[in-house]
Amino acid sequence: MARSYPIDTVRNIGIMAHIDAGKTTTTERILFYTGITYKMGEVDEGTAVMDWMAQEQERGITITSAATTCTWNSHRINIIDTPGHVDFTAEVERSLRVLDGGVVILCGVGGVEPQSETVWRQADRYRVPRIVLINKMDRVGADPERATEQIRTKLGARPLPVQIPLGREENFRGVIDLVERKEFDWGTDLIGSDFAVREVGPELKDQTEAQRNALIETLCDTDDTMMELYLNGAEMTPEVVKQAIRRSTIGLRAVPVLYGASFRNKGVHPLLNAIVDYLPSPVDIPPVIGTHPRTGEVKSRRPADEDAFSALVFKVMNDPYVGTLAFFRVYSGKAHIGSVLYNSAKDEDEKISRLLEMHSNKRREIREVHAGDIAALGSMKNLGTGDTLCDKHQPIVLESIKFPEPVINVTVEPKTKVEHVKLAAALAKLAKEDPTVKVMKDPATGQTLVYGMGELHLEIIMDRMFREYGVRANIGKPQVAYKETITGRADGEGKYIRQAGGRGQYGHCVVTVEPLKRGVGFEFAEKIRSGVIPKEFVPSIRDGARESMEAGMLAGFPLTDIRVTLIDGSFHEVDSTPIAFKIAGSLAFKEAARKAGLALLEPIMRLEVITPDEYLGDIVGDVTARRGKIDGMEVRARTRVVRALVPLAEMFGYATILRTLSQGRGVFTMEFETYEVAPPQKAEEVVARIEGRAPMSRT
Repeated sequence: MARSYPIDTVRNIGIMAHIDAGKTTTTERILFYTGITYKMGEVDEGTAVMDWMAQEQERGITITSAATTCTWNSHRINIIDTPGHVDFTAEVERSLRVLDGGVVILCGVGGVEPQSETVWRQADRYRVPRIVLINKMDRVGADPERATEQIRTKLGARPLPVQIPLGREENFRGVIDLVERKEFDWGTDLIGSDFAVREVGPELKDQTEAQRNALIETLCDTDDTMMELYLNGAEMTPEVVKQAIRRSTIGLRAVPVLYGASFRNKGVHPLLNAIVDYLPSPVDIPPVIGTHPRTGEVKSRRPADEDAFSALVFKVMNDPYVGTLAFFRVYSGKAHIGSVLYNSAKDEDEKISRLLEMHSNKRREIREVHAGDIAALGSMKNLGTGDTLCDKHQPIVLESIKFPEPVINVTVEPKTKVEHVKLAAALAKLAKEDPTVKVMKDPATGQTLVYGMGELHLEIIMDRMFREYGVRANIGKPQVAYKETITGRADGEGKYIRQAGGRGQYGHCVVTVEPLKRGVGFEFAEKIRSGVIPKEFVPSIRDGARESMEAGMLAGFPLTDIRVTLIDGSFHEVDSTPIAFKIAGSLAFKEAARKAGLALLEPIMRLEVITPDEYLGDIVGDVTARRGKIDGMEVRARTRVVRALVPLAEMFGYATILRTLSQGRGVFTMEFETYEVAPPQKAEEVVARIEGRAPMSRT
């Protein structure tokens, strides 16, 4: 069965921004104007289509990314609305991995905010072309010029304003399209469906021509074809300019900037036009690259139905009606109900029994999927986030999705013995859905520890555990997820020799350990002479060292940022076994790590506080008292912005403290920055608490 729409008319886009910049509101307007919904949903009223979870409606925030599909000007637009809160950054990460383009929304008053920078860096990492909508132009203090300049100064990108805002604050009524030289004027229409499109008025003609010329000059810098046309005196028609903007956007050389006020329904129609005109289709981006699961040979797949099937699972969700839903992006080929696909990550076959086109939490049954599509598989038990589905005869493993490490945990105990099994099952399902949720046992107490990205993240997990799975549990206070590392370089020797009649056990190795830069994790290398240890035993030594790292040595926290190098050893022709070398590897690592010196690592958060001037001194003093280092300050629309790096251990309950210090007028955002060595006094306090020699502190 042939596809019903050409692949070059498909747009796979994500809506991304800092919390409260207007992502979901903008998406709701897009759905209304494209005819998907008959009534606009409102975040503040809890009626937004894309915020379907009870927790999202109660809190007025997006927690989980929601997918939907709409059409505009004969183009099919697959949209993923992502969360803005930093605790749910994994949802943005996995969405960006499978998207072709993005719409980044900035607040006209706040400009580039902390999470704006985070999503921008994530999009840079996946090389996702973007357009920017500067939203909330109707708000008091809206400053589009400042927000546009911050794209250059804070995000390191080249802004390409393709519009001029008509008015601002309460007088904002529309935009001038510099490409078409047209005014889009919504006037006072509240629905936003009726707007005037007319020639630019005489009072704005000179400004329009000047800014259009500036746009063309910038395009000449970013696009060689445009430069050639310009030097040859070609007419700069709207089509010529659009094509140049499109090439510069897809080539990541410039970012088109638009203006609007989504809540007042102004600017959404030009945004839809820009999505179609400037963002790439699946055929505009390079073929996806992967490797052969057995040979490791590099493979590529073209975005075409005729190529072998390949798709990446980017999200798994438990659905009460169809079991496990697996959201996936098709990169090449096509598949239909009844097709048998190969999960190259797990070496398993998967038969398609249900194919679904998702619209938030609603779904529509479809018969097949084609290259460029985003859809969901129903009733899939074994699929996980990051799995590759492909043709078994032409297998490929696509690059998986990397997620940040959780930095905070809570203890969870079921209220009754009967609920032990229910608790384990519920946590397993939640961890499968969200890769930033980790469930572990505390080796000292046997308690269940649930790790997450922040207090709000853990709160939502516990709330979902009760509402969706009916598990009642006692929840402990949030604790910091510390780590350990080494401070120097050292050698260690491990010998495991057992003889108890018959065949014995023999493993012997010498390793060197040395610290790595923060965030690298674990590296293993070998520098042994040929024949010292047979090759088949080397992975066992690596596994032994890695398992010792996970168990911790100073206070039971995992060790990280260490390179282990195998430098010597010996083996026995008969008695050497993989398990013996695994134990020897563990013993050698422990000896080397003790010699190298151990240190406690604590998570450091990037804090941004926005406060009226009069409370600045108290807030700075409080941040400093929390071992914070002030990183910078700026004035923003009659308020002060304080940036600092602060240990997470000192930030529990900060929302209440800030409300007290600023009489409820200060707000803050906080995201993970890095791990740093904890001061000796703090390390001693944590180790003493873990060993039970000191009362429980707030960390």
